[in-house]
Amino acid sequence: MAVLENIRKRTTVLILIIGMALFAFVISGIFTGPGLGGAKVGSSVGEVNGEAISIDNFRQKMEFASGQFGNQATSTQIVNTVWDREVRSTILNQQFESLGLDIEQDQIMELIRNNPSFTQNPQFLDENGFFDETAFRNFIADLRINAPQQYNLWLENERALIESAKEQRYFDLVRAGVGATLKEGELEYHLANDRVDIRYVRVPYSSIPDSTISISKEEISKYIKEHKDDFQQEAARDIRYVFFEERASQADEAAIEADMRELLGDRMEYLEEYDSTATIPGFRNTPDVTAFLDRYSDTKYDTLYKAAAELPAQFADTLLSLNVGEIYGPYRDGNFFRITRMMDRKPAGSVKASHILITYQGAERANPEITRTQEEAAERAEELLKEAQAEGVVFAELARDNSDGPSAPRGGDLGYFEEGIMTPKFNDFAFQSEVGTIGLVETEFGYHIVRVDDKRDLVRIANFSRAIEPSEETINALFTEATTFEMAVTDDKKGYAEKAAAQNYQVRPVNKLNAMDENLPGLGAQRRIVQWAFNETTEVGDVRRFDLNNGYAIAQLTATHVEGLMPVEDASVQVLPILRKERKAAQIRSLSEGKTIDEIATANGVSVASASALNVKSPTIAGAGREPMVVGTAVIMDAGQTSGLIDGESGVFKLEVTNKEAAPDMENYAPYALNLQNSLSGRVNTEVYNALKEQSEIVDNRSVFY
Repeated sequence: MAVLENIRKRTTVLILIIGMALFAFVISGIFTGPGLGGAKVGSSVGEVNGEAISIDNFRQKMEFASGQFGNQATSTQIVNTVWDREVRSTILNQQFESLGLDIEQDQIMELIRNNPSFTQNPQFLDENGFFDETAFRNFIADLRINAPQQYNLWLENERALIESAKEQRYFDLVRAGVGATLKEGELEYHLANDRVDIRYVRVPYSSIPDSTISISKEEISKYIKEHKDDFQQEAARDIRYVFFEERASQADEAAIEADMRELLGDRMEYLEEYDSTATIPGFRNTPDVTAFLDRYSDTKYDTLYKAAAELPAQFADTLLSLNVGEIYGPYRDGNFFRITRMMDRKPAGSVKASHILITYQGAERANPEITRTQEEAAERAEELLKEAQAEGVVFAELARDNSDGPSAPRGGDLGYFEEGIMTPKFNDFAFQSEVGTIGLVETEFGYHIVRVDDKRDLVRIANFSRAIEPSEETINALFTEATTFEMAVTDDKKGYAEKAAAQNYQVRPVNKLNAMDENLPGLGAQRRIVQWAFNETTEVGDVRRFDLNNGYAIAQLTATHVEGLMPVEDASVQVLPILRKERKAAQIRSLSEGKTIDEIATANGVSVASASALNVKSPTIAGAGREPMVVGTAVIMDAGQTSGLIDGESGVFKLEVTNKEAAPDMENYAPYALNLQNSLSGRVNTEVYNALKEQSEIVDNRSVFY
């Protein structure tokens, strides 16, 4: 009571303390958020050439895109898609504005008139089947008044139509300036058809071991600076993590299996409401399987009949061999323990059949183009029946060539079907005939030459299932284990790897994470971990525990990579092979200078080889691989001429042109010029946009918001 009295006396003080704490919590965002101490991104999700992309507008488009994608994409994938669209739209609109390119109101209606999604919509067609512009305008006007949400969707569609039309006009303007002359067509023809034969020697770079080539850090740094455009990097992070997965222990599995076995048999249970003991039937004997599974199973009773192919492949034969009332299990099926009880069986309950349909004018669902009479159809069906029953005839080919039914391209194959699926006469023939029987059946669709291909049993089973999940005891033990490791590596950040190794934990590194990455190897979609790694307050060495759906990840930030030129350590993987290759080429050239092809071959223990019919369009040399520099050199040489030493892709070459065969001249190179022009035109959309994007200054703040 004394404690309660003291609390009452200090109520005012407590309220003041709590209020100050809440106030501090609220205003903390003001001083550390975007307005002051944090990243100054304001209400912009990004900028393109100084033009802001509003976060409010971006969120509206996110909402629209989410409705389009549904559950087929994650939120991060939708963010990235909308961002790419916004960047593209902004860059191109800046071009449109500079050119004064726009779409007028009457042109918008012209776009609609040429769009099949509108012109083929029955809602907008008149009595003659033509697009009714007035009906369309009235529909949009009605949406605006009575369905504002749908009207907003229409505005999005309209904007998309306008954007698409502007893009088409813009790229058409660019495409109009793309062409190819007859001279270029002639060159294209000869590049593809002129042939050259060579005799050559190749000293492969692999003949000099990498270990003999020493490349200094200064040389790598110099190469990077000389090729800055090739070694630009985005801001990135390296992390590592240990994953503590929530999974059932052997003891958990044994307990689940034991519990299921206990529920197999009947048991006595005290019923408090009746103050008496009753016998409760187990799964083996229960007359009400549905109620039993609703109460005790993690899966409901599926009353559908199934064929062998629909049962677990590993247990299908065993389950099919059960008699009605028999059980099998417990057995493990994926992440479940199951006990299966055979409830019913339909021998030959599913039939596989093929047919040739000969229909006639007036038959149900007949193609309007078919003009044969019923009598003609009957006569043709009789002819085909005799042909189908003849020895050696391939029924599928006969069906493909003669059937009027939609299954004709599949050789008449209708697959498996159960009783009552097909029209009655067809159904009766299929289920009452032996496998292999071919007969004629008349239905409302026409005349069918039917072949019974196969029959299979169907069974109805009841599965008593329990998910294999960790117990509460196991989950608590895992949490303790993960927390212990987290505390240990937080206190000793440099000892992360050693402490993990001491406990036999697997440390998984993830390098070069980008700010908008989502999926982590081994963990799947974990956007929170990426956001933490890029948070301004997270420093190299920091450790944090993340609670996942199926366990815990103890992550550590191991490195940060700043946007810009790669450091030597990061670029060395790419640069070392290049510099080694250059050094090896210099060594081989110094030892081969002034020597003939045969002398080089002898000195290096390699063979002189030949290659024929080489051309620039396919610069591959048999035995040496793709060598564009070598083939290009050979093409511009004369027959009988010997080259100097050539640094190729796989080694240093020296060659002699043994024969050149120029393709015969053509009277007109227009087809080649046209093909070249079409090829260039086809790349306009992609290459023009990529060039514009490369020259644009893009600020990306997505990771601040998502």
